[in-house]
Amino acid sequence: MTAALDLVQLRSFVAIADCGGFGRAAVALHLSQPTVSQHVRSLERRLHTPLVERHGRGTRFTPAGERLLAEARRILAVHDDALARLDAAGRRTVVIGSTETAADQVLPGLLTALRDAYPGRPVQFSIDRSTQMTEAIDRGTIDVAVLLALGPETPGRPVGTLPLRWFAHPGLELTDTIPLVAYSEPCGMRRRAMSELGEAGRVVHLAAESTSLEGVIAAARAGLGVAVLPSAGAVPDGLVERTDLPPLGVASIHLAVRRGLDVDLEAAALGALELFFTTLTRSTVHEH
Repeated sequence: MTAALDLVQLRSFVAIADCGGFGRAAVALHLSQPTVSQHVRSLERRLHTPLVERHGRGTRFTPAGERLLAEARRILAVHDDALARLDAAGRRTVVIGSTETAADQVLPGLLTALRDAYPGRPVQFSIDRSTQMTEAIDRGTIDVAVLLALGPETPGRPVGTLPLRWFAHPGLELTDTIPLVAYSEPCGMRRRAMSELGEAGRVVHLAAESTSLEGVIAAARAGLGVAVLPSAGAVPDGLVERTDLPPLGVASIHLAVRRGLDVDLEAAALGALELFFTTLTRSTVHEH
């Protein structure tokens, strides 16, 4: 059976034409430029022909690319019209995604804001890691995602920052060799922790790793090592903050939305997050 064309990849392809390049398309779609480039390469592999070629300092569509552009516009128009008719009642469930490390601190306010803006509309949550959240936004299976950004490839717009802090069991004694408990790779917090400790001349021993926040905290509570977590001020039960280790800076929080999301829904989510970080900044200033 012939493989189907991917709608997300086709949207990226059309956006390149409509926006005037890969970079502008990425901004319009709330994606990273490498992701848009990957979508084009996937289409080229699927169709077994180059679709975009170098032209001076920029790029242009090949003849095959021009033909695909015309077909992509028709495919997307039919798809979007059908979706609009099926969703005409406006009762589609709003799916909110968040990384585990931001969920308990950020989601309550976001949920309240969306319920106030859309009373009676069903809301569903999806809690996962940033990599999976990003892929879900690309596929359109999540409407709004709150992402922890520790690298330049994270999609969406920055809305605030959370400090990264060290946490450990109160009785954990440290030497020059630091036992670390962390998320399994890929994990930006883990890489930053190992980098900062290495630059400070400390030897790092990966004592435990987990695919979940609960697993990381449980390992730290058991005294297996120190954990790095973003924090809005609250210390996880059974742990204490360690201030005798190198500072880790902050992690940016991004708001990413699927293409075609209701602009009012996006604005409500953005407003809720901006209020959260404004309140957080004020409380931090008052503490100091």
